[in-house]
Amino acid sequence: MGILANSVSLCHYRIVGQLPAGDQMTWVGERLAAKGFRSIDHGAEELSVGWVELDDPQQSDFGNPDSYQRDHWLTFSLRRDQRRVPAGLLRAHMELAVREFLGRNPGLQRVPKGKRDELKEAVHGALLARTLPVPSVYDALWDTRLGIVSFAALSPKATELFETLFKQTFDGLHLVPLAPYRRAEGILTPPLQGALQQANQATGDGILELLRDNRWIGEDFLLWLLFRTLHASGEYAVSCPGPAAAGEVFAAYLNDRMVLQGEGGAGVQKMTVSGPQDSFEEVRAALRGGKKLREAVICFEKQEHAWRLNLKGETFALASYKAPAVRLEKDDLTDPLRERQALFFERMHVIEEGLQLFDSLFAAFLQSRLGGEWPQLEGRISSWLAGD
Repeated sequence: MGILANSVSLCHYRIVGQLPAGDQMTWVGERLAAKGFRSIDHGAEELSVGWVELDDPQQSDFGNPDSYQRDHWLTFSLRRDQRRVPAGLLRAHMELAVREFLGRNPGLQRVPKGKRDELKEAVHGALLARTLPVPSVYDALWDTRLGIVSFAALSPKATELFETLFKQTFDGLHLVPLAPYRRAEGILTPPLQGALQQANQATGDGILELLRDNRWIGEDFLLWLLFRTLHASGEYAVSCPGPAAAGEVFAAYLNDRMVLQGEGGAGVQKMTVSGPQDSFEEVRAALRGGKKLREAVICFEKQEHAWRLNLKGETFALASYKAPAVRLEKDDLTDPLRERQALFFERMHVIEEGLQLFDSLFAAFLQSRLGGEWPQLEGRISSWLAGD
């Protein structure tokens, strides 16, 4: 689902590199157009990848700045069209081609390997030309104020394709995933920055090291929130920048679905606990047995508004992120372009507010985890897990 859909999955990147001097917005449009999507509907090509406009996946010229620039956001989508020939169909037509070849060459008992490869290539090409390409479109948002890019997909195949095309498109720039450690650096107050550096278990600055060696951030964060869901009021104060006013109160808690993972003699063991929970007994038993909480649904409530997301603890990717619904009075917006822009800004407001609540919750955890109260709280959590 796209950015404007009711539910969206998001991963975040920080842009590394320098934008060129001069009219940067025009430069962005020109670069997007240079790597714009090219249709293969009327050809026989197997694959086409490129950028398209957020509002219209058929358009890729980016000639009008309004098509990709909205206030401090740059918007565009990655489109990937691919033709695929089903294996069963290829096999059936290949058998037919083999029979026809042997019928024309009665002295042969079987098709020579070289000729068989030629037949397979010809059959595959003929079927490919008769197959319609299947499109996939993934939205992207570039926040030019923060230098952060949000991408609306989580699959490794889609994210790798996006990172590669972005680097090829924008000379001198590349994307670095916003790992939990880097996210913590961005929201911590100076007094706790030193404590975070001391807690850093990575031996280098590479993204894989930061993710692998600092899994404790996501694990402890979710365990902390699980404990507070059962033993605290669940109320927090907005402390990070965003649409909501500083100090506003919101509620946050775990609910519905949690994924735990551990390692045993048989390898990696994973279990999922779904459905409303009263006391999380099944989760507590798994934690007591050595499993770690790796993924969970977090719910936020502020006044009459509600947000919900499935947090991937290792990467802080947000799956099925659902924000309050956006409704526009169409009677006041007869111009389709104005209507789309108004919808976009309303949608961005609720998405950013939910991310602001998430960052404020994460900041509250970091204050607890890196401050002096953690040893005592960790003892209370251990006692709860043990059933004391």
